[in-house]
Order: sequence, then structure tokens, then C-alpha cells
Amino acid sequence: MSKKEKTEKTEKKEKKGGAAQEAAPREKGKAERPKGPKEPNRLRVRYGKEIVPALMKHFSYGNIMAVPKLEKIVINMGLGEAVANAKIMDVAVDELARIAGQRPVTTKAKKSIANFKLRQNMAIGAAVTLRGEIMFEFLDRLTSVVLPRVRDFRGVSTRSFDGRGNYTLGLRDQLIFPEIDYAKVDKIRGMNVTIVTTARSDDEARELLKQLGMPFRQQ
Repeated sequence: MSKKEKTEKTEKKEKKGGAAQEAAPREKGKAERPKGPKEPNRLRVRYGKEIVPALMKHFSYGNIMAVPKLEKIVINMGLGEAVANAKIMDVAVDELARIAGQRPVTTKAKKSIANFKLRQNMAIGAAVTLRGEIMFEFLDRLTSVVLPRVRDFRGVSTRSFDGRGNYTLGLRDQLIFPEIDYAKVDKIRGMNVTIVTTARSDDEARELLKQLGMPFRQQ
């Protein structure tokens, strides 16, 4: 191999190596591009900083793990009229998805009832289960925005606990949620909101929800 050929071969190797080194930092930078951490909901932050210490003091808990917390929120909408008109189910599912911020599932009949023209496995409702960050976001929106929009609102009942630390709230219509467009609503539909907690008694659950901002009616 002549001296000229060796020089050309060396230059090609150097160019190839330089191009690879330039490409590597670009690929590395693309992979390590920070997405930015999502800020936790303000209610979740307040629970950890203020509510947990307040509950420990109020109930004299010796261990922080004994402090009750939210487990999940279940929103259920019954649609008996869907037996006669199946299209109602699509509208209700869309409205519930807007309200909850999460796609709901359809609930189906467990058995057939001839008097109601109901067949087994027929869709008769919609439900959605919220956990984690979206659960705190919904509860924050419910207590600070939605419930105050109810006409002549004087607080929610304190008698809707089930004896095991869970609370169920009935809402008469979906129009109190700002996500619902009044002009597009074809029918008023109510729903039940069940707040499931780890509390061992109704008193603990009541105090937890009160600290979280639930506007209970004054007795």
C-alpha cells in the first residue's frame, strides 16, 4: 500500500470517528431531555403537611401509619332508561368521563327481570374509580368548586357514612360540574359519589373529610 493510500485511509477513519462522537452527544441529549416533574395536587400536599399531624393530635395516634387516608373515589351513574334507548349510554359515558377526567366503564345487569324488560348483561349504568393524584384533584374540585354551585347549598349530610369509614354523597344533576355544557345536555342525570377511606370508624372518617374540606352541614 502506497503512502498516499495510507493517508487517505487514515483521514476516512478520523472523519468517521468524529461523526460518531458528534452523533453520540445528540442521542444522549435527546434521551436525557427532562420532561419536568408534575406538581402534586394542592390537597394532596396539604394532607401530608397539615392534615396528618392534625389527625395524629386529635386521635392521639402513636404511629403515623394509623392515620386514615383516602383509598379511592367511586362515581356511579344509574341509567335505567338505557333499557329502552341504548344511545343514552354513550352520552352518559361521555359526560361522566368529562366530570371524572377518566374513562368510565359500563355496568351491566346481573340477571334478567321480565317486568322491567331487562335482560342479563344489558348495560344499565356507568361507573369510574379514581385513585392517586386524579382522586385528590377530583375531591378538591368537588369541595371547592362544584358543591358551592348547588342552589341553596347549606352543607352535605353527616349521616351518609356506612359504619366502616366510607361516605356516599348523592348529586341530583350533572349541571353543577363546570365541565358539562348546559346547551348539550339532553336530560338531567344524577350520580352517587362514594369516598372510600382507611378509617376504622365513622368519627375518624368524618374528621378526615372535614379536614380535607368537605362542607358538612352544621347540626
